[in-house]
Amino acid sequence: MATEQSDRATGRFELDDAQRERIRRFARKFRNNTKAMLGLTIVVSLVVVAIFARPIAVQGVTIQPFSLAPYPVAETNIPARTQPPSLAHPFGTDDLGRDIFSRVVVGSRISLYVGFGAISVALAVGAVLGVIAGYAGGLTDELVMRLMDAAMAFPPVLLALTLLVVLGPELSNVIIALAFVYTPYIARVSRSAALAERSESYVEAAVARGESNSRIVFSEVFPNCTAPMLVQGSLNVSFAILAEASLSFLGLGAQPPRPSWGLMINTGRGFMETAPWMLLFPALAIGIAVVGFNMLGDGLRDVLDPKVEAIE
Repeated sequence: MATEQSDRATGRFELDDAQRERIRRFARKFRNNTKAMLGLTIVVSLVVVAIFARPIAVQGVTIQPFSLAPYPVAETNIPARTQPPSLAHPFGTDDLGRDIFSRVVVGSRISLYVGFGAISVALAVGAVLGVIAGYAGGLTDELVMRLMDAAMAFPPVLLALTLLVVLGPELSNVIIALAFVYTPYIARVSRSAALAERSESYVEAAVARGESNSRIVFSEVFPNCTAPMLVQGSLNVSFAILAEASLSFLGLGAQPPRPSWGLMINTGRGFMETAPWMLLFPALAIGIAVVGFNMLGDGLRDVLDPKVEAIE
């Protein structure tokens, strides 16, 4: 106990044997789960593509000079418009002669930026609200969750559309709108986890020691609710990517000439008969991203589910 208090006082944190064993067990179960590994492979591949899509400069200094996109995404070439896939243009060209492969690659940045950004904000807000509501109960629980239920009463895309009409069609506003949409879903999951945790013996022991409610919530209950929130968050990233594509398709997401996958599909739908590749490749990119995050979320749920662990 004295050593633990000394480590806390000096800011040091070391894993004990039980924690190391839990981490090793999680890594072993994750490696043995085909869905989790395949989903992680797809997600990591998308992140790598987004990072190396085109050079990154910070304050005038190029920190990532390599580029996967062979052509500028906004460069038009009217004589080369609607060309089919070839060695020069693996995914063909669009109605303005722009290289579709380059636009799909760079478009991955927009989708992941919106997906991760919106769900990160939703996790930060929804997790805190849900855990506080679940632990406190009573009037606090009723007030918070009725507000969440009211937000969930609207279809997600319709609610996001309404918010964007007010806020304006900017990517930052898309993140705000989608964060608002998915916060209630994460709040409900975190509340359910907190309801289960507040009756555990370690919470009763913390109360008996005289710890404050805020310390119990954020030091004891919250860390034990992270597993279901992590699963819900990974699943919601795929929904956010799909929602961003839908909003861009409707003209309320990324604006031209930004290479959003949804915007590319909107442009390509007018050329389905003459140049179907304009719609096909961005649609495939959306499908791969959604499947990857869904598989990762399903795999995490299998790995972190205590019932599955008990069976094994």
